[in-house]
Amino acid sequence: MSQHTAFSPYALARFLRALESAPASSKKVAQWAGVLRGMADGSLTVGSRTPVSGVPPWVTLEVAHGGFATGRLVAEVEPDEEERALLAALPAGVPGGTDRERLNWWHLGDEGRAALLGLVESGEYRVDAPEEAAIPAVAVLLASGRADAALRVLDAIGPWLPRLRFTPRRAARSTMSGSVVRRTPVAELGAALRRTAVPQQVGAMRETLGVWNPLHDELVDLWASTVEGEAPRLDEAGAVRGGWPCRVWPEDWARRREEWLAKLAAAGAPSGRHAHPRSNFSRLREALLRCSGDGGGGGVGVSGAVGAPDAAGAPGAVSPAAAPTAGFSAALSAREVGWVRRALANALTRRGEHHAELRATQAEVVATPTHAAFAAVLADRLGRYPADGGLPSLEPLSAPAVPGEGLPEGSDFPAHLLAKLDRALEAPLAELVRRGVVPSGEVLAEVLPQVTARLLAAGLSDPVAGALREQAYAAFRRRRTLLLLDLESQVRFEELPWVTALDVFRSAGQGAGRAAREALEQTALLALASFPHTVTPNPLVSEFGALAKQAGVPVPLVEEIAADIFTGSFTPKWHHAAVVAHRVTLGTPYAAYYDLVEPPELVGGKRWFGRPEAARWFGEECGRRAGASAHRSWVVGNGMVLEQSQVLTTQNLAALAGGLDLTDRLRPVAAGLVTGVFDWITGGLARRAKPERTWHEGLLLVKNVAYAWRQAVFLLGYCDERERRELVAHLRRSTGSLNLLRTFEPAVLGLEHVLSGGRFDAEGATPGGGRRLLGWTDGTHWLMNDRARWRG
Repeated sequence: MSQHTAFSPYALARFLRALESAPASSKKVAQWAGVLRGMADGSLTVGSRTPVSGVPPWVTLEVAHGGFATGRLVAEVEPDEEERALLAALPAGVPGGTDRERLNWWHLGDEGRAALLGLVESGEYRVDAPEEAAIPAVAVLLASGRADAALRVLDAIGPWLPRLRFTPRRAARSTMSGSVVRRTPVAELGAALRRTAVPQQVGAMRETLGVWNPLHDELVDLWASTVEGEAPRLDEAGAVRGGWPCRVWPEDWARRREEWLAKLAAAGAPSGRHAHPRSNFSRLREALLRCSGDGGGGGVGVSGAVGAPDAAGAPGAVSPAAAPTAGFSAALSAREVGWVRRALANALTRRGEHHAELRATQAEVVATPTHAAFAAVLADRLGRYPADGGLPSLEPLSAPAVPGEGLPEGSDFPAHLLAKLDRALEAPLAELVRRGVVPSGEVLAEVLPQVTARLLAAGLSDPVAGALREQAYAAFRRRRTLLLLDLESQVRFEELPWVTALDVFRSAGQGAGRAAREALEQTALLALASFPHTVTPNPLVSEFGALAKQAGVPVPLVEEIAADIFTGSFTPKWHHAAVVAHRVTLGTPYAAYYDLVEPPELVGGKRWFGRPEAARWFGEECGRRAGASAHRSWVVGNGMVLEQSQVLTTQNLAALAGGLDLTDRLRPVAAGLVTGVFDWITGGLARRAKPERTWHEGLLLVKNVAYAWRQAVFLLGYCDERERRELVAHLRRSTGSLNLLRTFEPAVLGLEHVLSGGRFDAEGATPGGGRRLLGWTDGTHWLMNDRARWRG
């Protein structure tokens, strides 16, 4: 089966889902249509690091959910407003067959290059896609006399000048520096706030209370003013009692009628109960529309009085003795007058004694600003800050409303909206984690490039080149990762031709390297201390790798591989990581619990690191530990092998702890981290029996519990014997209080057995009923034996 055939059902399913959830013209639909089109005509190769035919790896691709390239190039955009103005002013001699090519060539010429150099020297620019740093890099290189490096960049980007934007956008200078970061730029947060909408039901309620109820009241009062005698009411039997409308006509009645109709026209089509054709509102409105004239007294040209309702509920015959006199040119029939009387009786009876107080309360509700109104004011306040920057302080934005903002003076903003401002707050990473702005390792990976970019820039001697590299790196980290097969690697930042060219400015000093190591140590500890129950996500692995390279620390970091795309082989770095893990965990509970073996480091007297034999040994060892079965699916088999690869390497825990010498910094906090992991596990298992949890969700939970358990077992190596006993006792208390003792007892018994010096047998069991906890298994996992607890 070809890769295209294998992945087509997934792409088709995503396309159909996009059609169901969005208009046919939406961006999501267009993306998946592009994926399917490219797979069909062969222009896309799924699983390759260069999936678009003829496009080099450094070009930024649009990538849909799941890592599928759509075929669109992110930097292939139409000229913006500023560029269109520039195009109109360009001399006729500027070469190029497209507008984009003419713009690019102009910026490479003397006049354009000088203008571009002035822009990047001012710092008032923004790089949205990495390609937008290419021509500025050429300008900086030529200005410093590095013509050879500039020509190498031009050789690479030359064929793409007609299509791609290679220049930055003008923007306010960023004020962020040092160790502060922000999760979301001010402009992005402002746009999100402006998208805050009033919920449909709330909007309908406010429209009813603020528009249609007052219009209804005015309409009733208008018709009631034509009643002679007592106002119509319903008696206990539902019959209409009281006077008749259309008997007296106030002098201002015609004017009031016109004013009411004007309000109705401004309000638009009635909604809710007022829109029903048989509602009191509709009957009174239709009568008012038919009843036009000069209001000069008299009645409506009918004969007789309305009697009792007929079988259909409409007013009955009219008695001649009660007939009103004619006076309006568009007269109402006797039946219509009867309906007006009935509608008035319905409305006036319903009002009750407290009608005025009710309407006053409803008016207060309508006068209260909506959350959308508060959000719009916050968005306006954010407009005072640089669009690409963050917020140095939240106090000016969270102050009560002031005159001129469209809100009642002194109004306090809703707490949930003020909490959104934290996303743009400039603060050290640890502070953002404490506030919950960075709630996971994945989000930490989104924010960390801001630190990494500055450290990479600090390694260049030219500050303009450094700032350009910083922006290029930040834009590069916003690229979405591709779906890759056969252990192909994602495109690296250093593969961008203009980034490599800027290395001519690299300083030989050690300051940047020391700063990078310090940042790596702090961030690794922060990730482990804040999210000890999760493995290091791949984007964070990439950031750690970039910092390690800048720091000159050889840390063998490995990525997590999805079971459904694993092709059965590893690269030599997995073996290297296993060697490091064995050294770091030797003599610890981790090595005993998972029965680690010592990886071979020498073959024929030569080191194995980086050699194919090392990768082959690692793959075979993972397969041996996973075991073989003819009954399991290939995805389960892959999952079991991959889990053993994580066990052998500790999935970067040993590489970071050993490579960065974090032992002394982990010992004081390890017991607290293990407690947090145990509490996360028991809390997750306690929630597992919810009726809405499916069998698939249960499988994911078991896998995550096993991965968290592995993290805890590793951290137990930094605890002393007393702490380990107390931690197991805490775990027993937690499982007992949450009624998990029977479910989780095998895992607790297995851990106790290992901590007391015992080992698991070949089946991963102990004499006392303990079990080694792993996430993937052949058959039903022992944590899920009670199938009655799961749906599906």
